[in-house]
Amino acid sequence: MTIHLHWYLPTNGDNRDIVGSGDGSQKTLLRDGFRKPSIDYLSGVARAAEQLGFEAVLTPTGTWCEDAWITTAALSALTSRLKFLVAFRPGLISPTLAAHQAATFQRVSGGRLLLNVVTGGDSVEQRRFGDHLDHDQRYARTEEFLTVLRGVSGATEPFDFHGKHYDIEQARIPFEPYQPPAIFFGGASPSAERVAARTVDTYLAWGETPPQIAERLARVRKLAAEAGRTVSFGIRFHVLSRDTSELAWAEANRLIERIDDARIEQTQRDLAATESVGQQRMLALHGGDRRNLEIYPNVWAGYGLVRGGAGTAIVGSHTEVADRIAEYHDLGIDHFILSGQPHLEEAYHFAEGAGAELRRRGLVTPEKTTTEKTTTEGAGA
Repeated sequence: MTIHLHWYLPTNGDNRDIVGSGDGSQKTLLRDGFRKPSIDYLSGVARAAEQLGFEAVLTPTGTWCEDAWITTAALSALTSRLKFLVAFRPGLISPTLAAHQAATFQRVSGGRLLLNVVTGGDSVEQRRFGDHLDHDQRYARTEEFLTVLRGVSGATEPFDFHGKHYDIEQARIPFEPYQPPAIFFGGASPSAERVAARTVDTYLAWGETPPQIAERLARVRKLAAEAGRTVSFGIRFHVLSRDTSELAWAEANRLIERIDDARIEQTQRDLAATESVGQQRMLALHGGDRRNLEIYPNVWAGYGLVRGGAGTAIVGSHTEVADRIAEYHDLGIDHFILSGQPHLEEAYHFAEGAGAELRRRGLVTPEKTTTEKTTTEGAGA
């Protein structure tokens, strides 16, 4: 398969420095050009991603950012080709309602929805939503949720399901046919890998070294084969792509130099308390040490010092960044969900640099830009 390139919508705000996820950095950065996540700004990022040929944009979920469903529904009316990878928590919404929302989104957007199911690895945040299940119980509920979601979405007759977490009777979506969206899902624990292998379309990992990723992909492939299924794979990275390696590393160093030790220490304490296995793996990459951040050639763990979730970036010249992406693709990664702060400028740096190089190599199926789409449609009118 060819590579699918996706970008990221900063619905918790944007800046020329690293904006954390729920660590209060938005307030700290307000004095230094913090960009609020207004529809005006986010539409600029979305339109740039569309124009630059990205296939989709990921919109995160959590109490620290804007709601993904509402934000992307608004942005779908301001774009024409771009898809929206909407992250949401399965335990906080009925699977029947989620299927109904997905069906409506598909119809009003012309089939531009993808789903990113986020079980949640932080009990503190889950309790803010009134969810008191433990880690493994949440993943068991997620598996039932996805079974119902798929069952309702594909049902030609009313759908029933009787499980531990959901008791569904006569569920259906009584509207015109639609294409159910592909389901993306991440999680590094054994429970998460089992759910992924049995239920989802694309399994997502946060960026680690190629040997670490190869090991995880092998486990999920084996589990999927045992379930009589196959899954595709994606990875989440930040990216700093520049004309030269020196320029890219200078930007990485600028980002880290503007972060004080107190912020690093506080963020590391907060992140260490999470139940998320994926988050613990991110922390282990650097051990909180700003001197130990290049964990593999061109793979930099600096973001993870002060940002939860995906904490690694691919850093280098456009050719080097393309080389690393090609290396992960050789392992079996097809979907690359990328980001960089600020997201508007970094979208251009990547797409016109490493992205163009990947296209020259024939590794990315060209997406029509907005201009190309308009020209083609006009010529056929």
